[in-house]
Amino acid sequence: MDKSLSFVFKGYNADLKKGEVLFNFGFRGEKNIDFTEKISFPPIKNQIPQELLNSVFNNLMLILGISYWKAYCPREIIIENNFLSKEQAEFWNTVYTKGLGEFFYKNKIDFRGLINFPYNEKVEIKSTSFSRQNRSLLGIGGGKDSIIVAEMLKKENKEFDLLFQVTQIQKDVAKVMNKKPIDMQRELDPKLFELNKKDDTYNGHIPVSVIYAMLGIMACAFYDYKSFVVGNEKSANYGNVEYLGEMINHQWSKSEEFEKLFNDYVKKFITPDIAYSSPLRGMSELEVVKEFVKYSKYFKVFSSCNRNFKISAPLRSDELRRGKWCGKCPKCLFVFICLAAFLSKKEVLDIFGKNLFEDESLISLFEELLGIRNFKPFECVGTPEEVKEALNKIINKGEFNDSFLIKHFKKL
Repeated sequence: MDKSLSFVFKGYNADLKKGEVLFNFGFRGEKNIDFTEKISFPPIKNQIPQELLNSVFNNLMLILGISYWKAYCPREIIIENNFLSKEQAEFWNTVYTKGLGEFFYKNKIDFRGLINFPYNEKVEIKSTSFSRQNRSLLGIGGGKDSIIVAEMLKKENKEFDLLFQVTQIQKDVAKVMNKKPIDMQRELDPKLFELNKKDDTYNGHIPVSVIYAMLGIMACAFYDYKSFVVGNEKSANYGNVEYLGEMINHQWSKSEEFEKLFNDYVKKFITPDIAYSSPLRGMSELEVVKEFVKYSKYFKVFSSCNRNFKISAPLRSDELRRGKWCGKCPKCLFVFICLAAFLSKKEVLDIFGKNLFEDESLISLFEELLGIRNFKPFECVGTPEEVKEALNKIINKGEFNDSFLIKHFKKL
């Protein structure tokens, strides 16, 4: 934490006809660094109340700034032409503190009392009523969760379209869904990547689902939708490790606690006419997978491996499967376990390209997923109880019983 610095939210410049908004931030003090982040989207044709646009852009600016603030974590936060009430400032204190829990833990930062968003005692915030068509936007990442939400909405004959930052996986999944995508792109300031290489800056996980949530609200306002829907299940409520008296949860921005806080905030301070929700909230990860395996049409196109989205080069068809799954991260191993509980060995190997149960280098991750080593990995994975339940199903089926990790589990 750098006491000699302030972090400034400087404002934004929007051009709706062009389809872009530029958000401006900066450090002031011993270091003077300015940043501009660009959000681009299909040009806006609808008439949108100016007060609603101001509110959406102001609040989006506050969450986008988290990527830059964390480089030095200065105590002083400045908002030019401050638009926040005390209640709003408390919301952002919570989002930054809990959303950056893993970041604080890994960087050994004492977060207690660190985040204090300024507020204007004279400000009066009113949400803007703005009638919407009764249809939804679904945020899609290309994994099993949003696929199941899409199939649920189809069964209920609900009208919906897709919102995403386009990757090849998302395009392929959207094609199988046969749904219309709205492409919204986020372009971070290149100076941030240079800053991240320096020894005196902090790096780590940010609550990116909060960014997607606010982008979803913006897209609903722009393109006439009544709700932004995501695929977050109840396993996201389960934390990882305690730190300085708080439970750190990698998935806090996907949790039920965040969902309620965010929904209340949007209704009270942005608009009462756009909602944020997850139809999977009552389901565990394992229950989601049990539902997902009914839709084999997605097996060749989906991916739940987050490392996949760091692949920049286009994949040839023979590389496609190998590129979708790194086979080394907690998410890959967890999804492999869950799928193996419900699919045949051949089907699972067709999806992943290899038998992860034979990879002896995964034993530490395997034990972390089981809850017998360290703590649950900092990834979007289910609980140890779900992992054990899935492994017992696999053993009962018998096809993987000669594999290294299954033999190891049976000895425990």
